Amino acid sequence: MQASLETFRIRKQYPGTLALDDISLRFDPGKVTALLGKNGAGKSTLVKILAGTVQPTDGQITINGQPVKFNSATDAFRHGIATVYQELSVIPELTVAENILLGRVPHKPGLVAVMLDWPAARRRAREILSEMGVDLDVRQKASRFGVAQQQIIEIAKAMSFNPSVLMLDEPTSALARHETEMLFRVVRRLAKSGVAIIYITHRLHELSQIADTVTVLRDGHHVGTANFTDTTPDSIVRMIFGSVVRRQRPQTFQPSPEPLLEVRNLSRNKKFHNINFTVYRGEILGIAGMLGSGRTELLRAIFGADPFDAGQTILNSRALTRTSIRGMKRLGAALIPENRKEQSIIPELSIRANLSLASMETIGWNGLITERRENKVAREFVQRLDIKLASLRLPINSLSGGNQQKVVLGKWLNTHPRVMLFDEPTRGIDLQAKQQIFQIMWNLGKEGIGSLFVSSELEELHEVCHRILIMRSGEIVGQVRPEDISVEDLVIRCMGESAAGSAA
Repeated sequence: MQASLETFRIRKQYPGTLALDDISLRFDPGKVTALLGKNGAGKSTLVKILAGTVQPTDGQITINGQPVKFNSATDAFRHGIATVYQELSVIPELTVAENILLGRVPHKPGLVAVMLDWPAARRRAREILSEMGVDLDVRQKASRFGVAQQQIIEIAKAMSFNPSVLMLDEPTSALARHETEMLFRVVRRLAKSGVAIIYITHRLHELSQIADTVTVLRDGHHVGTANFTDTTPDSIVRMIFGSVVRRQRPQTFQPSPEPLLEVRNLSRNKKFHNINFTVYRGEILGIAGMLGSGRTELLRAIFGADPFDAGQTILNSRALTRTSIRGMKRLGAALIPENRKEQSIIPELSIRANLSLASMETIGWNGLITERRENKVAREFVQRLDIKLASLRLPINSLSGGNQQKVVLGKWLNTHPRVMLFDEPTRGIDLQAKQQIFQIMWNLGKEGIGSLFVSSELEELHEVCHRILIMRSGEIVGQVRPEDISVEDLVIRCMGESAAGSAA
């Protein structure tokens, strides 16, 4: 069933914070509306209200002109609103069919004992995927598929409820470019079938491929809505931020010839092979490659989070054929992992505690950590990294994604590293926060700290790095300098010769 979703003067007040104020919007069937705004703009709050997990302080929601009230996610589902969140909830050890129909597998009729009808479940899962234009083996475990296919399984699960409105929260944040195009085909097909799509993203370059309209929130207010064809990239940025200072890597900022980290013939079975490079003092060295090229696995092995089978790393003049996180941290390495929420923070702990996690042995005195010493360290990094917060006592999950990432950075900078390993440090944060992260990386370089920087956003590597290594199928296949190559050519180099030939 097609349906128009509207909000009228929605307001959400939290203690000390007005998250949304006077939000009146309309989402029409068959259209993809990009919901934009920097972190803290109110997007997440609005999505939660429409998903039924948060109730507004004031205002009204209507579907096809009829007022509705959502007291739970079940109420929203019942009224045809489904949500796919950025953090995937696919259960890896269940099959595709089991994930799509989780908790709703049909029963065989007419039997005394309740038995699940697996043939019927698989047929239904295939029907849903077919309607989306996707061909996946519904008998296979979800763990057999990549992130892009798992994202589609999540969407299929949402579509199994026959929604008239589908909300997608940062669906491409973990996808490579070719995987993003596959997801877009699915989204466009759903919109063509009459589903109203609400698409939340920070990747402004995606809009031309997917958005019919753009709606912008800023500081809890509705700044404006426009047809995408009537906008320009600059006008959208101005709507989101007012004005953003786009920082440039200082041309006078150049690395010294002193090696900080050397990787020699490093290999791990089926992950990467014969990796060689050097990170110099003050250098930002990028690693470009498609998802699955081995970038993350390489960083984890260097840091000691995963083992490697052959080769060595040389850090702080120490040659290592085996590594551990404790040992690498002691020698001056720090890793910012790609999955902030699962690998970098403890959401329920305070901001102050999270800032102290990596340096408790230095903050403490005779094994005792006092609030006074924690506060002193925490305040230093809040000021140094410009972390926006109301109180150090608040849980870290009260912060925006960009400010959470700054806390993760502060946690590791407090260990006085010589080399920083950045794995997708700007994932899920807005343009302004990205620019701040880049400036922090350049500042670290000026202090003599070397950085190894992995990003799926090749434009970021082009903007930030001194050199870029190209990684493909677990091997370093080339090295370029940003001034010698365009972003488009960098993409082609990452995809391989066959892609270059087809692009030509």
